[in-house]
Amino acid sequence: MSVLEAANEPVRGRVHSFESGGMVDGPGLRFVVFLQGCPLRCLFCHNPDTWAMNAAAMEMSSAEVIQKARGYKTWMDSSGGGLTISGGESLAQPEFTRDILLRARDEGIHTALDTSGYGRLSVISPCFDAADLVMLDIKTANPELHKDLCGVNLSVIRQSLDYLIETNRNLWVRHVIVPGLTDGAEDLEFLKQLLLTIPNLQRFEFLPFHKMGEAKWAELGKRYTLKDTPAPDPEFIRKLNVDFEAAGIPVEIAG
Repeated sequence: MSVLEAANEPVRGRVHSFESGGMVDGPGLRFVVFLQGCPLRCLFCHNPDTWAMNAAAMEMSSAEVIQKARGYKTWMDSSGGGLTISGGESLAQPEFTRDILLRARDEGIHTALDTSGYGRLSVISPCFDAADLVMLDIKTANPELHKDLCGVNLSVIRQSLDYLIETNRNLWVRHVIVPGLTDGAEDLEFLKQLLLTIPNLQRFEFLPFHKMGEAKWAELGKRYTLKDTPAPDPEFIRKLNVDFEAAGIPVEIAG
């Protein structure tokens, strides 16, 4: 089966939730599919209820997902929007994700893949190939910090980024500013230098840390270590935007 062909039989997977009218998940208005399952354990995650693959979720087929999305196609088209697969981690169910993307393409729906880029490249690269846009969430570009921050090695994600560069995919990158964790001068310089190596980078955004998912950690009986962490100073982010843009990075101001 080629990368441009959806499976003859719809692929089944686990969906955490849907959002219609999403405005921060790609261009235009988006129909967002949040998948269940994530191998990362980010300290600042606001959806820890999506981590466990065996947690309560909707069992659906890729065809059923597209059927739901089809009902929003008019406003997706009129706004220049489309369908975004997020999570959890969208690559945690690669066959399901790929089939949704290809079926959406067959319907003339623009597709975006929101991902950390974590996974075995031979398994997840067909998902990159099937998406019109990849939105890569780089948690930190500092390899020493990444494991402590997210529970996985940055080297795996770098392999995905290298692939996205080599194949010249339409690429956006986003980075969350967490005071005391990802806002250090050295870490931000790591990030800047990494971004400057991406010739196909179309857009970069700094996203401010928030604690909207704190209650979910408590409900799951998990310790939330960032309860005393404040939101980043807007002026600090403004200066970062100016600095990164001056370096030649295509900065987009979030929100």
